Amino acid sequence: MSVSWSRALAWRMRQHLLDPVGTGSVADVVRRLGAVPALPAAAADLAVRTRLRRSRPGEVSRALAEGRIIMVFAFRGATHLLTPEDGGVYLALRAASRMWELPSWQRHYGLAPSDWPRLREAVRGALADGPLTREELAAAVTARPGFGHLGAAFVDDSMTFLKPLTWQGDMCVGPPRDGRATFQRLDHNPRWAGLPALDEAGPRAVEAYVRAYGPATERHLRYWLGEGLGAGRWIRSWVAQLGDRLATVDVDGEPAYVRREDVEDLVATPSTTAVRLLPGYDQWVLGPGTADARVVPPARRAVVSRGANLVVAGGVVTGTWSLTDDRVVTHWFAEAGPPPRDALEAEVARLGTILDRPLRPTVHTGGTAV
Repeated sequence: MSVSWSRALAWRMRQHLLDPVGTGSVADVVRRLGAVPALPAAAADLAVRTRLRRSRPGEVSRALAEGRIIMVFAFRGATHLLTPEDGGVYLALRAASRMWELPSWQRHYGLAPSDWPRLREAVRGALADGPLTREELAAAVTARPGFGHLGAAFVDDSMTFLKPLTWQGDMCVGPPRDGRATFQRLDHNPRWAGLPALDEAGPRAVEAYVRAYGPATERHLRYWLGEGLGAGRWIRSWVAQLGDRLATVDVDGEPAYVRREDVEDLVATPSTTAVRLLPGYDQWVLGPGTADARVVPPARRAVVSRGANLVVAGGVVTGTWSLTDDRVVTHWFAEAGPPPRDALEAEVARLGTILDRPLRPTVHTGGTAV
């Protein structure tokens, strides 16, 4: 079976709820994408709401407060929004690195691997009555024998020491209090499904990724599910475990995976010219990686990697945009050809609906207003 990358990206836009835009809920969007970068909050809000036909301001925050989504440290050490039902799958992959067992961690934090079960129990006990700030959590845990030296680790701004406690499912980010972050127990969320065993989590993560980001090459899988997560060495075996649930298609001469049940839909999907305004660090580019030249032109990778807001047309990054007062200024890449004025104006109008304010479009190509 052979398809073009333009057709493949059109199908992926459908899977990302971008063309057509989805009709579900905040949790549906997060579940489909697997993970959504949680910060900055405004970007997370736009990343989710631009994939919903109807949404209200503050909807992502409400979903967090109600436990329909959770915030944890996940991919690349950053905070991500996950669903409590599926989040454990990705955290299991992250925990596979077992960074707390590294000699450098043992020396730096003065903890042996055998100390971590007791530390985790102390953290869960401290959070039993509700969310705590880092300072409050530090005070509670360092009062326990053997942990008195960890105060600075708990309150360090990098939060490096706290990350394995979310990877192992002990806690997640809680509601902010007076502008300060808090943490709360994950298992107090009735939707939390826990961490599956790695040999169960791996195939589930591969299948979920291929559903949203397919057609996906092995390089894509290794980038998102393996790089920096300690799980890369198992990806081929997880693909093999899925067996005929996955199919290999030829995409402009390159083999890539899709779910077998999606092959017919992929082949029937026509190319698209749909234009979308996405926030910086959107999963459209982070999922396959900014090094994917089919999505991010190599000459534009630097600006995308620095978090510029993205203009995507037909699945390809074709410009950047910024918002000043009531004006959306689009910088259309010259190599992308003439800017589709009508489509850009329509998307700016849709952005105005999401932000609940009238917006005016301005398009620049090669520095010249159009």
